Amino acid sequence: IESQRADFKRLGVLGDWERPYLTMDPRYEAQQIRAFGRIMRRGHVYRGVKPVHWCTECRSALAEAEVEYEDRVSPAVDVAFHAFDNRDLERRVGLPSGALGSSRVDVVIWTTTPWTLPANQAVALRDTYRYVLIEAAPGSTAALRDTARGDAARLLILAAELSQACLERFGMTARRVLAEFDGKALEGLRLQHPLQDRTVPVILGDHVTLDAGTGAVHTAPGHGHEDFAIGQRYGLPVTNPVGDDGRFLPDTPLVAGLKVDAANAVIVEALRPQGRLVHFEPVRHSYPHCWRHKTPVIFRATPQWFISMEREGLREHTLRDIPAVKWTPSWGEQRITGMIENRPDWCISRQRTWGVPITLFVDERTGEPHPRSLDLIDAIAALVERDGIDAWFRLDPAELLGPDATGYRKLTDVMDVWADSGLSFECVGLLRPELAAPADLYLEGSDQHRGWFHSSLLMSEALYERPPYRGVLTHGFTVDEKGRKMSKSLGNVVAPQKVVDTLGADVLRLWVAATDYANEMSVSDALLNRTADSYRKLRNTARFLLGNLNGFDPQLHAVHPARMLALDRWALARTRELQSEVIEAYREYAFHLIYHKVHNFCIVDLSSFYLDVVRDRLYTTPADSLARRSAQTALHHIAESMVRWLAPILSFTAEEIWRCLPGPRGESVFLATWHEAPDSAAHDIDWPSLIELRRDVLRELEKLRDAGAIGAPLDAETDVYCVPAEYERFNALEDELRFFLITSAARVHRVSAAPSGAVAATGAAREGVWVAVRPTQAAKCVRCWHRLPDVGSHPEHPELCGRCVSNVAGEGERRRFA
Repeated sequence: IESQRADFKRLGVLGDWERPYLTMDPRYEAQQIRAFGRIMRRGHVYRGVKPVHWCTECRSALAEAEVEYEDRVSPAVDVAFHAFDNRDLERRVGLPSGALGSSRVDVVIWTTTPWTLPANQAVALRDTYRYVLIEAAPGSTAALRDTARGDAARLLILAAELSQACLERFGMTARRVLAEFDGKALEGLRLQHPLQDRTVPVILGDHVTLDAGTGAVHTAPGHGHEDFAIGQRYGLPVTNPVGDDGRFLPDTPLVAGLKVDAANAVIVEALRPQGRLVHFEPVRHSYPHCWRHKTPVIFRATPQWFISMEREGLREHTLRDIPAVKWTPSWGEQRITGMIENRPDWCISRQRTWGVPITLFVDERTGEPHPRSLDLIDAIAALVERDGIDAWFRLDPAELLGPDATGYRKLTDVMDVWADSGLSFECVGLLRPELAAPADLYLEGSDQHRGWFHSSLLMSEALYERPPYRGVLTHGFTVDEKGRKMSKSLGNVVAPQKVVDTLGADVLRLWVAATDYANEMSVSDALLNRTADSYRKLRNTARFLLGNLNGFDPQLHAVHPARMLALDRWALARTRELQSEVIEAYREYAFHLIYHKVHNFCIVDLSSFYLDVVRDRLYTTPADSLARRSAQTALHHIAESMVRWLAPILSFTAEEIWRCLPGPRGESVFLATWHEAPDSAAHDIDWPSLIELRRDVLRELEKLRDAGAIGAPLDAETDVYCVPAEYERFNALEDELRFFLITSAARVHRVSAAPSGAVAATGAAREGVWVAVRPTQAAKCVRCWHRLPDVGSHPEHPELCGRCVSNVAGEGERRRFA
């Protein structure tokens, strides 16, 4: 815990680190026990014998979320269940009495778990599927030896749609079809069990499909959810001959004492005589494994404690409330809905030596809970809260039950760990009154739709008939730049601690924010280095803002928006516009949009445009002039806004910026609200067209620079030629157009056609505009670097232009626009 806490602090995660919630805290465990009692009081809990995922290594039931699916090779067998009464079969399929004589007719099933055959209680067909009674002959010597008795033809019942594929798999050919019928015709037909001297019925079930197999499904209610469900409908026995350790019980014929995998081979060989084994081959397929031991699990019916999905409407209420939650990404709603719709009852008991116990005393004979269980649970919770979880395991039942203790035993089962975490909203919420219910947001990886999101939802619905959260955000997992899973063997693991030590926590945070977390997230040293470059651009923009706010006191020097220069008012309006977009993106948890928008603002709107233009005013006009204070006012509002935009992402950098900003402020940016830049009245200037013009001019200046004709834009002058309809648009800045274009001179001319030497302003979405740029021959002012005809005209300042003379020794220049 301490190690994790240190890493989280270094990453800049906010938390009440000195008071973490721990599921092993006795107060948490006691509250969990109380919650279990309330769920039981509401009628959701029952004891039953059902097949559950069982790990033979854990020797415990497993939750769905504790199961991983991996490929494995299993023995796939087609097994013959022969009809016990041919006369009954003839009548059902419409054959004349005696047509089958004494010939054996086999209903063929396909399974990849031969070890479950000893527990078989039925064969399931689909009522509406068409089936055929087909006469087939072995098609090869191998097939004769492996599947048939002598060279006799076989009579097989198969799904009509699968019959040809089945015969090819069996190595047989069809001679003739004796009958075709719906599956419902065989309901109740008795079949001979292939391994034991007993018969089993044909039943009908919707779980039978034509995806694979034969159209007939081996049914063992003790070894599968669907088998159990249909078995309940038909009143089939639920037999489980397999013990906790995965070995068959001593009284099991043929395979007593064998582990299930070892039993497969024994059962396959036992099926060969009399042609019960129609076909055998190993197949590779996806199979459930224990996430702890990485070993295959089995389905095994055992007495367990369940939360019912149906008894008190838990499934119905949960499905009703899922749409009320905001799911990010939106596909999360469909995913968890499908899981809730199809999930079985929740097995909440585990056979482990650790965990929060199911604190019940049960009748030695019936297994039913003590009639005072609900009152006893509250008393036990108080003991656990005082003395810890071992209070239950040390407890003598007589202390609470008195004389009743002789007829009851104390449960040793513990709760599923997903009950531990699934009740966090309840246990933490009641221990921490500052937390609201339901929670605003649950945040975890995409696997938690079947884990924490899932168990929390069911627990909250069982307790309150409402979700535990208003929103759920899920993200993909990190992979390398080629999309491969992180693996030490591949050498592609990127350790967060190493990134923090070399590039800083904010670069790692920025990579997270810049990545679309709805999918898998690629990370590598190269990607992180590119993120570091982006971080430096954001940081350098902030440094420029702070550097030019030196000496600025917003309470003394801020300029009212009505007096600010037109370009500065544009900057305020752009900042307000972007802030609305950023806030909305935060509401939607669209962090990658925030990154792109703010990064683009810093690079395109500020560094490449606005800051480039106002640099002249900031550096050359008098310190307390309106021109400079107006720019500083805009920079101040931009910086105050931007520090808040960046704070949730670049947390450490934002705190640095916060400490350096002028004016009074609170202890931390995280204790501040959004900054509201003043609403600036729009000026009658077409800024988008002027910005396009500026790009056109810069493109032409770059050509002069590449040719060696100029060294910097101020070494050039610009002429803009435009048709009369465009003239007012481009002449709006008057003489200040040169500051906007950052050339030493800029003139706008009315023309009807392009003059020689001018190029079309193709960067603008308009016609009738041309620009011409050329090196200027005027002398260079050593102070502002503009090349102007009046440089040296003042005798006391022979190296300055007239503008700089005014700014240094006179009243200072006046600016209106740029």
